[in-house]
Amino acid sequence: QVQLVESGGGLVQAGGSLRLACVVTGTIFSIKTMGWYRQAPGEQRELVASITRRGVTNYADSVKGRFTISRDNAKNTVYLQMNSLKPEDTAVYYCNEVPVYFRWGQGTQVTVSS
Repeated sequence: QVQLVESGGGLVQAGGSLRLACVVTGTIFSIKTMGWYRQAPGEQRELVASITRRGVTNYADSVKGRFTISRDNAKNTVYLQMNSLKPEDTAVYYCNEVPVYFRWGQGTQVTVSS
């Protein structure tokens, strides 16, 4: 059974940074294209960053230049480094395969105060 466990969220002031991590178990992580998604209150979940098994990355326009996705296949972990955070980045952040395939994890809350 695949499990996704996200961590690293918290409360930060605008302009600050956070690093999220997602440990994936129960699947062959190294061959998957993985992504970070987020869902703000009252809004649909959106994909903000993805990384292929070869390390090719892609970002939503809203986070380009501020967020960096990376992966460590030896640790079955995908990361999201978030810099220059804005209040509009406030959301619950999740990881999953791209396109979505696994059952969602619990996510990690990111709150950016102005």
